[in-house]
Amino acid sequence: MTDLRSTDRFSDRVEDYVRYRPDYPQALVGWLHGLGVTPAWTVADVGAGTGISSKLFLDGGHRVTAVEPNAAMRAAAVQWLGGEGRFQAIDGSAEATGLTDGSVDLVTVAQAFHWFDHDAVKREFARVLSPRGLAVIFWNTRRLKGTPFLEGYERLLHEYGIDYVSVAERYADDETMARWYGHGYRGMASFPHGQKLDYDALLGRTMSSSYMPKPGHPNHEPLLFALRSLFDATQDDGTIDFDYDTRVFAGHPTP
Repeated sequence: MTDLRSTDRFSDRVEDYVRYRPDYPQALVGWLHGLGVTPAWTVADVGAGTGISSKLFLDGGHRVTAVEPNAAMRAAAVQWLGGEGRFQAIDGSAEATGLTDGSVDLVTVAQAFHWFDHDAVKREFARVLSPRGLAVIFWNTRRLKGTPFLEGYERLLHEYGIDYVSVAERYADDETMARWYGHGYRGMASFPHGQKLDYDALLGRTMSSSYMPKPGHPNHEPLLFALRSLFDATQDDGTIDFDYDTRVFAGHPTP
């Protein structure tokens, strides 16, 4: 089953998550259209968090059910998106969504896939998908090199992050994802994405990560000093570029 710690570890970071986490590029939805997806396809956004990924598909015209076990994050999603008639949020896990058999056309997972029990979710996603359905898994991969800020930020995470290395190592590579889908794999794509952040937004983005030390931890104050120093040394006209590649995989998983 899902690592229990993973369902709770963002509870005290919801405000920063809502305000400072990046969204996802609209080009991702366009790529899915090339695989035959239309706005009529119903979506179950699993591990939906505060609704950032749900918003992407709502904007694309889909009906979206957000499946999220963390009550604080689910409440944030409802507060943000609950006025949209095509949106609902339910309490469920990736391995036990609570959805009925064959009831959705798209299962989407953004950023959260590395916390799941991959064998169990393959069975669950295959169960809830319609015969034409696809599981679409995507995440923003922060670029580690290319600018002094990106390289300095990576060093900062290694020095002050609590369990950064173990979390970073959870992300799967292309070959692992293809094996996970099995014969139903339809392919992958990558899109450049990014945020332009002033210092306050950079601090909020940093503290939204589950591996960053909160106030009271001995690494917290040194982290703040190092982050401010890095920003001052690398900012351009008061902002830095926080660059990502959004990687997306699609297919009908075959247990």
